[in-house]
Amino acid sequence: MANIKSAKKRVKVNRKKAANNKARNSALKTAIKKANAAIEANADNKEEAVKAAVKKIDQAASHNLIHKNCAARKKSDLTSKLNKA
Repeated sequence: MANIKSAKKRVKVNRKKAANNKARNSALKTAIKKANAAIEANADNKEEAVKAAVKKIDQAASHNLIHKNCAARKKSDLTSKLNKA
């Protein structure tokens, strides 16, 4: 454990940020999986699922969880799958 007060604070802050990042990353992956499953099943709500996934992808990119080009690639992949279905 750190001895310096600022180092102790950094440990606490890093734990909190890591927990937030983990939650956001999990929500992102879940949204993408739900959208892919809706497209595969040709569900009635596939457009809404893709729209929700795209929103999560944009949020992840704005929080620097994923790179903006990775976000663009994921959105493009989802929309092209939706258009083919």
